[in-house]
Amino acid sequence: MKEKYFIFFLAYFLLTLRNKLFMKVPGIRIILFALGSLVVLTNCDKKNLEPVTQLKIRLTDFPVNAQEVNVHIKEVRVKFANDTTETTLNTKEAIYNLLDYQDGKDTVIAQGNLSATNTVRELRVILGDSNTLKINNEVYHLNIPVSLRSGTKIIIDKKLNKSIESVVLDFDAGLSVVELGKGNYQLNPVIKLK
Repeated sequence: MKEKYFIFFLAYFLLTLRNKLFMKVPGIRIILFALGSLVVLTNCDKKNLEPVTQLKIRLTDFPVNAQEVNVHIKEVRVKFANDTTETTLNTKEAIYNLLDYQDGKDTVIAQGNLSATNTVRELRVILGDSNTLKINNEVYHLNIPVSLRSGTKIIIDKKLNKSIESVVLDFDAGLSVVELGKGNYQLNPVIKLK
């Protein structure tokens, strides 16, 4: 805001100076042009000059004894070290069978272009309601505890650089699925950085 007042004051000053001294001072046009150029250059948006990197969030799984463990990933958000707000990445909302991403396989679930000068402090993975478990050809709904409906946080503290960055999340299906009783299962996501 101070820059705008300064620029307004400088423009007013230059116009007044031009009217009073235009004819009396030789080379005044060159001086005014140089000062005007300086004002324009200092008012350029500095954010456009920051380097940008593409951050990709990948998903993989630790093995579990089931036919399918399907998780509904709705959204992935990042929070930076110098900010309290979250940025939502371009997320591929879908139902992912975690067992498809074992033995070195993974898939991109979210990505976004972020300032390469940032440090990502944490990720938040938000799940939907279409989570299921298939054991012995029986499909069971996986309930999510109310306390985890706002998402699962993963602390990463990763400084971004100018090249493409990838973060691989290991969604541990074996530790995440909890049997509460016969045919009643709950999903308590255990997600680690790989």
